[in-house]
Amino acid sequence: MIKAKVYITLKSSVLDPQGKVVMNTLHTLGHASVSDVRVSKFIEMKFDCDDEQQVIDELEKICDKILANPNTETYYYDLETGL
Repeated sequence: MIKAKVYITLKSSVLDPQGKVVMNTLHTLGHASVSDVRVSKFIEMKFDCDDEQQVIDELEKICDKILANPNTETYYYDLETGL
């Protein structure tokens, strides 16, 4: 079994209105030293497979076609093996 931890973030050129709201709220609550907030997605998946390359190939397809919008988002992932 292999666990994938997928991180999806907005490209740096894309405005993040949700991040702006969080930052403004933090400032309102007295956390004035926070200078930037970007809100991202974190997804965990388990694969019933021990072939790391097969999992990577499948995960790339999943990220490209389902999880991330290639126009506005980027992704990266970490794999945990031997579970």
